[in-house]
Amino acid sequence: MTTRILAVAPWAMAFSLATAAHAEDTAADSAAIIVIGQNDASVAEQQAAQTPGGTDVVTYEDYADRTVVSLRDALAFSPGVYTQPRFGQEVRISIRGSGLSRSFHMRGLTLLQDGVPINLADDNGDFQELEPIFLDHLEVYRGANALRFGSGTLGGAINGVTPRGDEAHGIYARLDAGSFDFLRGLVSAGFGDAQANAWAAISADRHDGDRQHASRRSLRFNGNVGLALGETITTRFYATASTIRQDLPGALTLTDALSTPRKGNFTGDQARNIDSLRLQNRTTFDLGTLHLTVGGFYNIKQLDHPIFMVIDQKSEDRGLFARAEWEIGIVSLTLGGESRWGTTRARQFVNQNGKRGALVFRAEQRARTSNLYGEVRVSPAETLTLIVGGIYANGTRQQDRELPSGVTGRASFDAFSPRFGLLWRPAPDVQVYANYSRSAEFPTFVELAQQAAFVPVRPQRAWTAEVGTRGKLGRLEWDLSAYRADLTGEMLQYTPDANVGIPAATFNAGKTRHQGIEAALSWQPAEWLRLRQIWQYSDFRFRADVQFANNRLPVIPRHVLRSELRLGTDALHLAPSLEWVPQGAFADYRNTVRAPGYALLGLSAGASVTKDLDLFADMRNLTGKKAVGDIAAVIAANGSSAIYYPVERRAIYAGLRARF
Repeated sequence: MTTRILAVAPWAMAFSLATAAHAEDTAADSAAIIVIGQNDASVAEQQAAQTPGGTDVVTYEDYADRTVVSLRDALAFSPGVYTQPRFGQEVRISIRGSGLSRSFHMRGLTLLQDGVPINLADDNGDFQELEPIFLDHLEVYRGANALRFGSGTLGGAINGVTPRGDEAHGIYARLDAGSFDFLRGLVSAGFGDAQANAWAAISADRHDGDRQHASRRSLRFNGNVGLALGETITTRFYATASTIRQDLPGALTLTDALSTPRKGNFTGDQARNIDSLRLQNRTTFDLGTLHLTVGGFYNIKQLDHPIFMVIDQKSEDRGLFARAEWEIGIVSLTLGGESRWGTTRARQFVNQNGKRGALVFRAEQRARTSNLYGEVRVSPAETLTLIVGGIYANGTRQQDRELPSGVTGRASFDAFSPRFGLLWRPAPDVQVYANYSRSAEFPTFVELAQQAAFVPVRPQRAWTAEVGTRGKLGRLEWDLSAYRADLTGEMLQYTPDANVGIPAATFNAGKTRHQGIEAALSWQPAEWLRLRQIWQYSDFRFRADVQFANNRLPVIPRHVLRSELRLGTDALHLAPSLEWVPQGAFADYRNTVRAPGYALLGLSAGASVTKDLDLFADMRNLTGKKAVGDIAAVIAANGSSAIYYPVERRAIYAGLRARF
């Protein structure tokens, strides 16, 4: 499997080069070399600004001076996105409390690359396959605002967009090195024009990690080829291949996390090894007032995952999608749909120090997730837009188990989630918005196939109200949203025996509430001075629960503040930063143990040696603070509960970026 996937990289690179070689030479070939496709990012920002709710666009430039250890480094200043590193590239990623009790993989959030979901057909996801170092920009649509991506979950969607050859001309190279034997290299090439263009990149990295038994190795390829098939038709082919090897150090007790955070777990030689290949096509038809996009994708993935057992999964997912947009006078209409279906061959072996022992579980898991969505926008006045829409989702999950006994389990789900919104522009660069929407999240095989049994976990549903504003006045920019989500049947997980690492069991809670504030502020009083910061307030709790009353939900703290002050210009700059959690989150549903708060200091720097060569440095946790960054929730925590992940230890990274 690994050999087959890695073989895609040179094939796709050669195909890209051969195709783009036929492109006509343009004057842009002699222009300054660029890395970021500014036009694409600008279009993304315009689309985000038309949404009556929390959205933002993160460009590569926003994190270019940081070593991207994980997805958190790219999204650190995206308002409302809670990202906390566990180890290596393993992070907790949550929006508005999505999947807050899931201490592994990802749930309640749709991750996409170039508009195609990375999630499996049952919506379970591994975020390690979305590598920010390749991306031109990321589009973040929080909650039901992600309707345009066919997402109807509580968390919303994050779409990573790779560069295009006609906008990222030339060769780009990047080299990062630093603490814990970290080393990464990236080379990308882009060329062509609007008629035919190609872009491709390959990266390799190694990292021993800041904890014992946390080393990582990866090799990745990304590429795309775009062709104009006439004046009204364009098509683009994408290929992504990844090979990732990650040792897992596991969670620690609170005492160990605060005193010996370097400690790791060697029991069972636990690891997560991924080989994946994704192929997709996107074709657009520009027919005047009608803009149509259609496409399809095929993903294969192999997961070798020694934990409490050795989990072996080979999955194939395929899907089709279509989206049509009309604009006639004051009315615009969007209709779209997507269907993903996949098969996973799931096996489990006795873990004999990371090796496969006796086969104890074998099943075939088949999933389908489909949706249809639509939205009507009416602008009765130039400054006012009214929006009404909705998404219908339907899904099936079926497991045919052969071992330990022949049992078939099947579940089907469907839900309609309406959405209502208002967008008002009182000034040219100021927006005020409000929306009210429903969300629905179907259980994945992780929830349904617990301990090899198929259990009746119900969908999670919520109604969310949101108000906010974003805009720019002079040198001040802001993005502020306040939301309240009333949930029914929230899928919550707990670890019944944290000491031996048995995977989480899932139950549907009664009524819960997620409410909070997502705020971002940027102020640049001078060309050489810029302050940016985000604040997240999260108030998540049970509502008159029989067992837990009105207790707070664990894992996510009430307040998180991140600030960065940039001093200097592109020629030379320093940027001290602060991450402050004044009071840590609860570790359990009974609210008996709370992690302590913390403050982490960092410093990044950059300098342009020439117009084609940049140097940068990234220093983290300068004071060597020992604190808890993430938690795996339990019913009742005690001193022996190994459920805590320490924050990243003191680290220094540096690198260079070159354009040819």
